[in-house]
Amino acid sequence: MKTASPCPSPFRRSAALAALALVMAGPAVAQPKSDPEWPCPQRRTPDISLAVVWTGPDLASAGVWTDDLEASTLAVKLASRRTPLDQVDGLIDAFAKEAGPDAKVRLVRVFAGVYEITSLERAKVMDGITRYARGQNRLAERLRDEGDALSKAKDSPEAADTRETQELEQKLNWDTRIFEERARSLIYVCETPVLLEQRLFEIGRRIQDRLK
Repeated sequence: MKTASPCPSPFRRSAALAALALVMAGPAVAQPKSDPEWPCPQRRTPDISLAVVWTGPDLASAGVWTDDLEASTLAVKLASRRTPLDQVDGLIDAFAKEAGPDAKVRLVRVFAGVYEITSLERAKVMDGITRYARGQNRLAERLRDEGDALSKAKDSPEAADTRETQELEQKLNWDTRIFEERARSLIYVCETPVLLEQRLFEIGRRIQDRLK
């Protein structure tokens, strides 16, 4: 005869629900009122302000960066997070040496490319974060429904130990665990736009050092 799985203790269920409440409350407090779908602590800005990451020459003055094959190739490499920052100086210096008398103008093209590529990547990341947050909201609604169903089942003393009640409790605990794991992942995902901006600023600073 098949037996039911052990029912989680009331203490475990209460702890899980308390943790769930804290996780759900956190982003709601941190997010700006202007964008209720944005779950991250930092305010959502649609674009990276060029003035924040670049104080060098006007990027347009160097021409279209995609028309310079070598500059475009380096821009793609520098913008990639797979390229460690400790390799950036060597890559910039090697490019400048090969570029000759036009090195400064072409380095501006390089940054123009890094800025555009990074901006596009950041926009995609932020769209992904919004979709992720919507999924969390849907899961939170499901958890509330499951909690309500379990509470109704527990209201009846004779139903307290039925297989149906045990299954409801197990499902609630499992979905709560998934919600909490996704919430922890969201904390790290929220850092990605900031890290992209910091990387862009650092690359811009190093290129500008070569323009002096």
